[in-house]
Amino acid sequence: MLNIDKVDKVYLACGVTDLRKNIDGLSMIVQTEFKLDPFEKALFVFCNRQMNKLKILHFDDGFWLYYHRLERNKFRWPMSKEEALKVSIEELRWMLKGYEVRTISKFKPVKERNYF
Repeated sequence: MLNIDKVDKVYLACGVTDLRKNIDGLSMIVQTEFKLDPFEKALFVFCNRQMNKLKILHFDDGFWLYYHRLERNKFRWPMSKEEALKVSIEELRWMLKGYEVRTISKFKPVKERNYF
């Protein structure tokens, strides 16, 4: 059963990934390159070179592989690091909507205003 509610962490694989890889290939990247456990309650997010496709690896009593493709736009994907960038689930949702995840400063809170 699909259960993302129990996910503790989200890791973005900065840079580009060959998305021809399947569950086994992506879990090997998590283990060897990032030195992380692919069996932990986390989402591991990978992006292609054109920055219009994502694959998300998730373990919950078995591996899940989510695939998301944009038709017209591109993701604003962090390219600077050669390691996994830890973000929150809320930041992942923002990124999927087209906002950029910054490595130095987190999202600034929105100032309250009165709208009439």
